[in-house]
Amino acid sequence: MMRFMSRLRREEAEGDVGGAAGAVPQRSALQYESAVSIDSKSAPGVRFAIHRISFGRRMELSRRVREISRKAEFLEAGTELSEKIEANILAQEIDAMYLQWGLVKIEGLIIDGEAATAAQLLEKGPEALAREVVGAIKEQCGLTETERKN
Repeated sequence: MMRFMSRLRREEAEGDVGGAAGAVPQRSALQYESAVSIDSKSAPGVRFAIHRISFGRRMELSRRVREISRKAEFLEAGTELSEKIEANILAQEIDAMYLQWGLVKIEGLIIDGEAATAAQLLEKGPEALAREVVGAIKEQCGLTETERKN
């Protein structure tokens, strides 16, 4: 109670209490951008934007990746070469899923005469740039280096 009283006195001294109709004083609003832009290290002049992680987007991604991840882990534990190859393919599919899910836009990259999109970057773009984007998305999701490699 005393804490409230001291705030009230401070506000009274500053002339902020009550306002015109007794309204609560306004504070500045939190400004939040749902995407973050990154300058590429592997492709100078290219800038890409990725989604920031949110509760809903994390759930969406988890649902997308869950089944493929389970199958990849099972195959990775196998001893046959064909199982290892299949696990590697699934891991690349997961990375493609991350890129499609997390890439908002890409600037400064033209692929076959057209502005680059996530689909074009996956299909025809520079592999180093695609891997850089996937790494940035995984980092944004809070994955550790070991988790990012899988």
